[in-house]
Amino acid sequence: MSNWSTDELRPHERFDYWLEVRIAKHGRGSAALNRQGRRDFTATYSACTVADASVSQVRTSSYRFERSAADIARMPVDRFVIVQQLGVGCLMQPDHAAFVVPTGGFSTHHADTPYAFMPTVEHGGFHARVVGIPFARCLPFIERAGDLATQPLAGENGVGGLFAAYFNSFVAQAPHLQGAAAEVAVQTLAQLALVARGLSSPRELGRDAVRAGQLESVRQFVGRNLQRADLSPASVARAVGVSVRQLHLLFEPTGTTFARYVLQRRLERARQFLALQPGRPILDIALACGIESSTVFYRGFRQAYGVTPTDYRKDFA
Repeated sequence: MSNWSTDELRPHERFDYWLEVRIAKHGRGSAALNRQGRRDFTATYSACTVADASVSQVRTSSYRFERSAADIARMPVDRFVIVQQLGVGCLMQPDHAAFVVPTGGFSTHHADTPYAFMPTVEHGGFHARVVGIPFARCLPFIERAGDLATQPLAGENGVGGLFAAYFNSFVAQAPHLQGAAAEVAVQTLAQLALVARGLSSPRELGRDAVRAGQLESVRQFVGRNLQRADLSPASVARAVGVSVRQLHLLFEPTGTTFARYVLQRRLERARQFLALQPGRPILDIALACGIESSTVFYRGFRQAYGVTPTDYRKDFA
């Protein structure tokens, strides 16, 4: 993982240097920013490589950037790019239309199609996660010709939801993915993104890609709802759109079961609460993590960590 920040530079150098970094990573283009904006400009950038894909996170002050046909001719990139907006949102302006990608939303494009972008709020700046995948890796999965210019990507339901869940997991694990695991992860992300975009049909998705997306959807739903005592297989399966049988099958390759996974996540959260909230009653912590039985909590905690919750807390006293 490499990290870079304008904090290391003098104010009048920051914007121009950032453009050099951005162009080197994502292709030639031109930027517009007034004199005061240049003086106040800040940027941070972190990046790593997963197989042959680039994974980066960008946070900058506001400016407008454009990549034209002439820029592309001078510096082709030939990558399929997935962008998730984490900040105030972004106004994208490909050749044929303009649209807003809201906070948390996704867009995809081929890096060698013209586009321009700016934040939706004048002084809101940018905060985004970007994955660039060599387009040659995507070609085997594209079954229909389509416009590769920037487009928003629905990420709420169906394949779009599976894609969004898998993307979040992929980015979180990116610094640690290596070898065959990295190859499979990039391929799965590319397949899900292409189907969500409409360049490939769901039937072209491999079973492993679908299962990977579904499993991440389950894990993320569980993580958001650990406090619910009614986090049953039926309720989770219904929430993520699979059958109870499918839910259990998703966990078979992981070496654990759904019930054990939920208990593990609850115990991890309880351990954090024990350390960070020393005055909070232990039973209250168990209930806040969705464990209603003190016997289950104490027995599970001791099996997982080798000590009782009480003894674990003493280490932080």
